[in-house]
Amino acid sequence: MILVLHGPNLNLLGRREPEIYGTLTFEELEEKLETWGSELGIGVVSRQSNHEGQLVEWIQRAEEEGFRGMVLNPGALTHYSYALLDAIRAQPLPVVEVHLSNLYAREPFRAHSVTAPAARGVISGLGPLGYRYAIEYLLALTS
Repeated sequence: MILVLHGPNLNLLGRREPEIYGTLTFEELEEKLETWGSELGIGVVSRQSNHEGQLVEWIQRAEEEGFRGMVLNPGALTHYSYALLDAIRAQPLPVVEVHLSNLYAREPFRAHSVTAPAARGVISGLGPLGYRYAIEYLLALTS
């Protein structure tokens, strides 16, 4: 199983700045993740929280819950959450950081990720397909 974690405000997809994040709703993204998991022969569990501590707890428990890897879109926490960085580093599972928008084409403060150094890779700007590519990479890595 692959755990997909979505940070703050991602529950507002489809309504929040569609010119940046697209018109796909969070519910539609979850359906895509489930479909992609089925196509790839792996269970995908998707969770979203607007609370940093909840994301930290899910990261810390992922291995004991039986996950093989994680896809993480930390949202705005990308730019300042040392708690997420430490949580990723404190556990053994591979993590791929994903961003729907191209962080480098936006405001300068968004071009820096404090969580990326703990990730195996970062996918930015490919929209929802970035999640699929991250899942495929994790499958290849953990097979």
